[in-house]
Amino acid sequence: MFRAYLMSYFIGLCFFVNLKAQTSNCESSYFSEATLLKHIKSLSSDAFEGRRTGTAGAIKAKQFIVNQFHALGVLPFTKNYEQRFSFYKEKVHYKGTNILGEIKGTHFPDSYMVISAHYDHEGIKNGEIYNGADDNASGVCALLSFAEYFKKYPPKHSVIFAAFDAEELNLQGSKYFMKSGVAQSTKIVLNLNLDMVSRSETNTLFVVGTSHNARLKWIYKKNKLACGIILEAGHDGLDGREDWTYASDHMSFFLENIPFLYFGVDDHDDYHEPTDTFDKIQPQFYINAVKTMINYFEKVDDLRLYY
Repeated sequence: MFRAYLMSYFIGLCFFVNLKAQTSNCESSYFSEATLLKHIKSLSSDAFEGRRTGTAGAIKAKQFIVNQFHALGVLPFTKNYEQRFSFYKEKVHYKGTNILGEIKGTHFPDSYMVISAHYDHEGIKNGEIYNGADDNASGVCALLSFAEYFKKYPPKHSVIFAAFDAEELNLQGSKYFMKSGVAQSTKIVLNLNLDMVSRSETNTLFVVGTSHNARLKWIYKKNKLACGIILEAGHDGLDGREDWTYASDHMSFFLENIPFLYFGVDDHDDYHEPTDTFDKIQPQFYINAVKTMINYFEKVDDLRLYY
C-alpha cells in the first residue's frame, strides 16, 4: 500500500507559487532543442556499439553521460557519478555502472525525486549493431534536457538523475540502486522513468502509474499537460491493455511502494531490432514529449508530498 501522504488529496497538500510556470513550457523552451537532437544522434550512433552492459560501447556511453552532467553543473550523487555493481545472468558475469547526478531542491532538499532512464541496449548481434535510438537513447537524452532545465530553474524537491545500466538484463541496475540504499527509500517520494519517448505513429505518449496513486491521477486530470501531442494515461493493468507496470526500471521503485510515473510509447516494428536508428525518430514529437514530461514533473514538484 502506498504511503498515506500520497494517497490523500488534502492532508498536507500545499501549493507554491511557481513563477516560471506562468509561461507555458509548450510555448517557450527552457532547454536546447538542437542539443537534445544532437545528443540522441550521438548516443545512438555506431560509435557506441549498441551500449551492451559491460562492453566498450557501454563504457563509452557512461563517459558521455558523465561528461554531460559535468558540463551542466549537475553534482555527483556518488563518487565520480558512478555506482558500480556486478551480477550473473545465465552463468555470465556482468559488470555494470549506474550514473547518478543530483540537483538540490530549494524547499525540500532531504526529499528525493528520481528521474531515471536506462542507457544500455542490445549491443552487437551477428555482426549488426543494435543502436537503440528510441530504446533508450531517447530517454537518456531527455534526462539530460531535464537536468539542463532544472539547473536554470531549480526544483523544490531534490532530484537524482539516474542513468541506469543493465535494464535489458532484468532491470539489474535499478534493482541494485534500490537494494544498495545509496538513497534511502523512505526519502524517495517519486520515480519518473523515461523509456522510449521519441516516436509514435499516433502522436501519443503514454503515462503509466496514475491508476496506482490518487494524487498523480488528480494532477493528470486537472492540468493541461500535453504540448502538441496526446498524453494518455493507461497501461496500468486496469484498462484491458498490456500492463506496463513491470516493463522497465520503475518496477524497482513500485515494489518498494514508491509512486512512479513511466513515460513511453507503444512498441513499434524497430523495437529491439538493428533498425531502431536515429533516422527513425520523430524530432518534433520527441521535443514535444520532453516538454510534456517536464510539465507533468513540475506539477508534481509543486506539491508538498509529505506532512
